[in-house]
Amino acid sequence: MNNEGNEFREFNQEQDNVAVVEAVSEETSVLTTLNSDQAVTITEAAKINGVTRQAIYVAIKQNKLKAQKDSTRWTIKLTDLEAYRRDKYSRTKSTFGGELIFDNSKGYFSVNQVAKILGVPAQKIYYATRVGMLRAIRKGAAWVISEDDINGYRETFLARKNGRKKVVSE
Repeated sequence: MNNEGNEFREFNQEQDNVAVVEAVSEETSVLTTLNSDQAVTITEAAKINGVTRQAIYVAIKQNKLKAQKDSTRWTIKLTDLEAYRRDKYSRTKSTFGGELIFDNSKGYFSVNQVAKILGVPAQKIYYATRVGMLRAIRKGAAWVISEDDINGYRETFLARKNGRKKVVSE
């Protein structure tokens, strides 16, 4: 009978954690309003961040994410998870010579951003830069493409290709 009561409490706790995970994944600012003592498991932290459990373990091992091991189970406070998410490396935050590499407000985009803008695979953008159809500048380890070059590529090469498709389909 004691075991049944414990299972019920654990089940309720799991339901509470699932509600937290759902709330956090919908809006990241929810993390700051939750109780700082509330903790999640590795699996829940992975779901919240949209990564694998292994990625969470690696972040813990590299001391990038604070976690506590209670006997056999890792727990992560939600405030620590929020701090990790805020400080996590992001290519969009990368700098070169003190300036943002991909400053969209100034018209500079990454290969993946250009691919999304144009609705083509990233490999097509890499190929276009390699053969000279699309101009890109190397900043450190990243390729940067200006908005003017994107528009020129769209008008010159993508419009021509779309024009060819229309003739073939008629």
